[in-house]
Amino acid sequence: MTSATSNPLATLAGGCFWCLEAAFEQLEGVISVLPGYMGGHDPAPTYEKVCSGDTGHAEVVHIEFDPSRIDYETLLTVFFTIHDPTTLNRQGHDVGTQYRSAVFYHDDDQRRQALAMIAHLNAENLWGAPVVTEVTPATTFHVAEPYHHQYFRQNPYQGYCMAVVAPKAMKVRANFAALLKPEFTRSR
Repeated sequence: MTSATSNPLATLAGGCFWCLEAAFEQLEGVISVLPGYMGGHDPAPTYEKVCSGDTGHAEVVHIEFDPSRIDYETLLTVFFTIHDPTTLNRQGHDVGTQYRSAVFYHDDDQRRQALAMIAHLNAENLWGAPVVTEVTPATTFHVAEPYHHQYFRQNPYQGYCMAVVAPKAMKVRANFAALLKPEFTRSR
């Protein structure tokens, strides 16, 4: 599936979507990152409903990217670096199915790449535990409420942002400096 501008999409879940948005928006070739919900059964999920754990949705980011500047494999590499893919339905203190690790693939090539990367990570045993990331077809993407968009940029001194989001954004800068957009190469 592609966006209206015909650029490909990647949809990933790995804990709080604020963290993922702050991480991926820094990368050259990423055109947009939208927080939202996917993978559930409620036709009209809201943040409150998703946080209850009753809708089946995961918090996701919907990433539009330019494949001539960044490829899907690189997005997966960043994804598997910035979150713990070995914890079922949890990232740190965020617990529940909405925080599960998942790759929602848009085509068979994305599915193959995700499965190959997981097999490689399991063979390398980088975390000392098996990767539990779901690899499942993308379903309807529900855009999160506007106050979630650019949350870290708008609330950098909020407690959760300082304790959880900022370290993930900094991990991207430390591990993927060559991939950063110019505005993220300056110290912040």
